[in-house]
Amino acid sequence: MLILCALFLPPLSAKAISKQSYSRVEKLMGGRFSITIMANDSAEAGKYLDLAITEIKRVEALISSWDKKSQTSEINRNAGLKPVKVDRELFKLIERSISLSKLTDGAFDISFASAGKLWRFDGSMKKLPTEAEIRKSVVTVDYRNIVLDKTASTVFLKTKGMKIGFGAVGKGYVADRVRSMLISEGVGAGIIDASGDLRVWGTRPDGEEWKIAITDPADKRKTLAVLPISSGAVVTSGNYEKFAKIDGKRYAHIIDPRTGWPARGLVSVTVFAPSAEIADALATSIFVMGTEAGLNRIDQMPSTECLIIDESGAVFTSKNIKINQP
Repeated sequence: MLILCALFLPPLSAKAISKQSYSRVEKLMGGRFSITIMANDSAEAGKYLDLAITEIKRVEALISSWDKKSQTSEINRNAGLKPVKVDRELFKLIERSISLSKLTDGAFDISFASAGKLWRFDGSMKKLPTEAEIRKSVVTVDYRNIVLDKTASTVFLKTKGMKIGFGAVGKGYVADRVRSMLISEGVGAGIIDASGDLRVWGTRPDGEEWKIAITDPADKRKTLAVLPISSGAVVTSGNYEKFAKIDGKRYAHIIDPRTGWPARGLVSVTVFAPSAEIADALATSIFVMGTEAGLNRIDQMPSTECLIIDESGAVFTSKNIKINQP
């Protein structure tokens, strides 16, 4: 996911503060993870940050579709052949992913992992694929062909060649897991930045809320809006860095899993939700669904808001979002 969000941490007040912020940045799950927590000293912070990194690696080993030894890879290898028994954690993640597919009418679909790699967004693509090639690329994509057995804790992909992957939800899920683990260890506040999927809790050392800045896609030096947040997640999906330009038209790297075509019409979608997993999935889905359908869906969801910028630069927001001007 491309991220438009930044964190503003103004100077702390002069009053005595018992805890300080400590951070660690590492490359994990193919992206940049930044973990910031509040702790009494560097030794305590180091212990908690080590636990966080260990948890990220544990979840990655479970859900990775690149690791041939993972349960996800085992599911994919047995597509069209037999169900695969998996850990309850992975089963529940897949179950929730299917629910999100239903909620978004298929705009979010973990079986998109089986789509053919027709599109290139590195500047090398000079002509469009044919209609036949595009249709063929998504022939095995359909969340309705993921069969779950709760009693046996098995997952079965009905179609041979079908695959699942968590590229559009995995980092958000990991951010949620790390946050829950750190809270259980007694960490009262922090920020997990999982390659731009932001999960926050608690407050800054001076007692103020964290502040999330939404930058202007047309000019990254400008801030479009600032939103205070003390709990929840923020994820932005955008098309302004990764795209293909063919015959004068821009094609976003975000593909509609139902058609195989890149989504059109929007520049960025920022979602605020109770969990990073949900925000991650919805940001991509709304980009595919478009402004009207996306806002309508968000307005029906409790504690979930979004900000959308379309190709003309117009800004749209859900009903209850609270924005501070920069």
